[in-house]
Amino acid sequence: MNRKIVLQLERLICLHNTCRQLHALCLTKAAKTPQKRMQSISKTITTAQLCRNPCRSLSTKEDKYSKKHKLFPIKSKQEKQVVEIWQNMTISELAKAMDKDVDHVYEALLHTNLDLDSLEENSVLSEEWVREAIKKSGMKLKWAKTKQEKVRENKDAVKRPPSDPSMLVPRPPVVTIMGHVDHGKTTLLDQLRKTQVAAMEAGGITQHIGAFNVCLPSGEKITFLDTPGHAAFSAIRARGAQVTDIIILVVAAEDGVMKQTVESIQHAKNAKVPIILAVNKCDKPEADPDRVKQELLAHDIVCEEFGGDIQAIHISALKGDNLQALAEATVTLAEVLELKADPTGPVEGAVIECRTDKGKGPVTTAIVQRGTLKKGAVLVAGKSWAKVRLMFDENGISLNQACPSMPVEIVGWKDLPSAGDEILEVESEQRAREVVEWRKYVEEQEKINEDMDVIEAKQQEHREAYRKNLESFSNMTWRQRKSAMYKANKHLMNSRVAEKTESEDLTFPIIIKGENFTFPKPNYFRINIY
Repeated sequence: MNRKIVLQLERLICLHNTCRQLHALCLTKAAKTPQKRMQSISKTITTAQLCRNPCRSLSTKEDKYSKKHKLFPIKSKQEKQVVEIWQNMTISELAKAMDKDVDHVYEALLHTNLDLDSLEENSVLSEEWVREAIKKSGMKLKWAKTKQEKVRENKDAVKRPPSDPSMLVPRPPVVTIMGHVDHGKTTLLDQLRKTQVAAMEAGGITQHIGAFNVCLPSGEKITFLDTPGHAAFSAIRARGAQVTDIIILVVAAEDGVMKQTVESIQHAKNAKVPIILAVNKCDKPEADPDRVKQELLAHDIVCEEFGGDIQAIHISALKGDNLQALAEATVTLAEVLELKADPTGPVEGAVIECRTDKGKGPVTTAIVQRGTLKKGAVLVAGKSWAKVRLMFDENGISLNQACPSMPVEIVGWKDLPSAGDEILEVESEQRAREVVEWRKYVEEQEKINEDMDVIEAKQQEHREAYRKNLESFSNMTWRQRKSAMYKANKHLMNSRVAEKTESEDLTFPIIIKGENFTFPKPNYFRINIY
């Protein structure tokens, strides 16, 4: 009995040693020929041991055993791509951060309640939709490490406080001639300054604001602004009313009050500018000045004859009749208004018109309202600035300085400002750049806020439509609802968003180049004719 137990122990010890050697062989990485190692180990095992070992076929299964326990490299868990995001990301910026194209972002947001048709590449996405697009793309997000932007200091230029009354000196009045088209405004101005401006205009109709300095026989000086009278130039007339002291309302005695006449009256009321009524074409047989005055009563223009305070002068611009009375009425009203200005200190003024001259570059016609403009002054108007190189009067004569109420052409602008912009003088060119950069920054922030408001309104509208659509599926089972929603959105999956460029409607693109009336540069308008 003891002998059998000893033999069994010997067999177990031999089997244990053999298994340990085989296990060490499998774990050895440097072992390139495991079969030879197994053969060397098998030689050490005696025949008697193999006979007593119940695992007789161990050596024949070494290949199978080694393959079964072969160690393969552990695959590392695939990490998700990390996308850096920030506030107010546009679709194109999100696509670039995800290293995808724009269509990928559209497809990620395809089955959401976001209205994709109202979005463009530069549309701003809210944080909710940025997270949704990244989540559906199988990516992770993290906020970009950006320095906290400090509140920018206001670098804008502002007007000076009111001057000391002791510094004020009398100045010529700025008079604007307004009225309906073809009622004789430019002809009246021609008679006052003895020129033929109307003959040089296209079709005898004024196309721009004209600024002229007229010296009357009495020695008084008046600055006249001639504004166009037809409906296309309503904005130009409005700017003319904002820089003027007196308005001469020209009404033809034969035609009476017309549409642009009413608009001119409204501009004068908005600007709170006094009016002088000039009833033109009184030399014609069909003229009826009294009918004109009665028609104006309906628009709160009460002449002195009817107990009002508005002077009414009957004139004939073509023949020059009674123009002296009109000039005297203008000078008298200017004396009553006591028009004065401070000729010292930084310049303040207003842009009347602007254009690009072939030899001079950007040129503006301006009215000086305060201070004395000299060569070399640095000016800011809107989002443009200038260092005055040259100045000219209305006759093209070079000037060295311009006093208040004096119209002047300014050469030296870097870009064209907009007509009606306020002109301010600054200390240096560096200061002018700071002002322009600040104004551009403010404009960009206002545009971003407007875009965000529009996007929020569109999203809210689309959410309401999506909610109503879901309510229509409320009485269905989840299978029926899923099938109905798939059929409803099936047309969205037919083509990618960038490929939806063709329209069923036939269009004919036309580009119209317009004259520079209300904008600083020539404008192009694209019109599709159906």
